Order: sequence, then C-alpha cells, then structure tokens
Amino acid sequence: MQPRKGQTPIFVEVFKSHPRGNNRQIRKKEERGGPIEIDLSGPEGNAFVLLGYAANFCKQLGYDELRTERILDEMRLTDYEGLIHTFDREFGLLVTLWR
Repeated sequence: MQPRKGQTPIFVEVFKSHPRGNNRQIRKKEERGGPIEIDLSGPEGNAFVLLGYAANFCKQLGYDELRTERILDEMRLTDYEGLIHTFDREFGLLVTLWR
C-alpha cells in the first residue's frame, strides 16, 4: 500500500515515535551492563578464581578489610560446595552462577 501524496509511510512514523527508534541495536560487548555470569563448569569456576572475584567484589563494594577477610576465610575453610554457597550468599544479587 502506497502512502498518499504528502503522507509519511506508517512504519516511519512508528519508528520515530518508538523510544529506541534512532538508537543503535547492535552494540559492543564492552557496553554490556547486565548481570555478571560465571560458568562453574569452566575455568571461571575454579576455587581460586572465585576467591579472586570475591576479593575484587569486596573492594568494589567498599567492604572494610575485616569483612573481606571474614568472607574469604569462610570460603577457604569449607569444601567447594561451601565456597560456592558463601559466594552466592554474599554476591548472588550481582552474579549469576551456572553449573
């Protein structure tokens, strides 16, 4: 269906009125702002890597040294499942863990 003379095609009007109408839809990976995801079955699931992530998150969240050491000590004092449990309890709102 052709628009009448002097009319704008309907899809152009819808596109212009859409909140993201003129924004790019393909973005670079660096622009991601979503939740952090860690695959426990891959190299990121290594206990030492998770301890490193925990220390980094504590620093970024502004935890004092005592709180950081308590979290890391609890992670070190248990087996792998306990380490994951503590990590998830402390940082589960920021990080999604995948098995």
